[in-house]
Amino acid sequence: MFTTIPARAASLTVLVADEVAPYAEFVQQLRALAADASPAEEERAVAGVRTRSVRPGAAADINVTIAVGVTASRAAIERPGPDPLVLAMLTRLDYESLKSQPAFRRSDRRVGVLLRDPSMADQLALVDAVLPRKRRLGVVATAESEPLLRELQRAAQGWELQIEYAPDAKSLAAALRSVLPRSDALMVLPDLIGDNQAATLAVLRAGAGAGLPVFGASEGLVRSGGLAAVVSTPSQLAQQARALAQKLVASGTGSASALVEAAAPATVRVNATVARGLGLRLPNERELTERVTALR
Repeated sequence: MFTTIPARAASLTVLVADEVAPYAEFVQQLRALAADASPAEEERAVAGVRTRSVRPGAAADINVTIAVGVTASRAAIERPGPDPLVLAMLTRLDYESLKSQPAFRRSDRRVGVLLRDPSMADQLALVDAVLPRKRRLGVVATAESEPLLRELQRAAQGWELQIEYAPDAKSLAAALRSVLPRSDALMVLPDLIGDNQAATLAVLRAGAGAGLPVFGASEGLVRSGGLAAVVSTPSQLAQQARALAQKLVASGTGSASALVEAAAPATVRVNATVARGLGLRLPNERELTERVTALR
């Protein structure tokens, strides 16, 4: 689906290949940010992707394409032309896979990348706000998690990271048994474990059995028994994507280096039932959010 939305000195062409609720909310928020426009819609098909064009009343000076999700981003970087490109709602691992493609590194086009998840610094700030005197953080990772681990290690000055690897699903239990006795809390990364419901539930069960809180980067994790997470909503991401598009327009000439931003602002979500079970009295979500974002 393509949607063209007027945005000050540029129009935004939004490419969505997967029709899922978070992407729909993202596009709806972009429309709300351009509420002064009164476009007419028409549906068509382009290169096998369902598209929706929204044509503004007046032509914009510059067109910026915002591709939402990894499937649309793969298609977008192969498109010809020098128009600026924002790849939005990607995981860190999505970005790592895309940046190796030759089309991603074209020097005639400005590219911005908006990651779906808040930074590791924000994640650690939440753990610190909830458990201020605890510094042993357990993580079970896969080989594909290395980019996330590097970011975590850069942000974790003063922390004791307890990292174990689980190459496959069968080795997850052994990795958890190893890391639990050395940890004050567990963190689920947004990787192959964090994106797999069964693996995430295994970490949550292990944490609950050991009386350890589990932190992560998704509301689903909190609903399923995690203590807390730093998340960014699709609406928040849409606002940030629009601002990133404006930065690309203002930056002028193209560059082979992408402008990469983690999700910000972030919102804290807490499972109050889990907190009570752990004997923790926590500030409310709004106060925790303020504490996390104040450290940027």
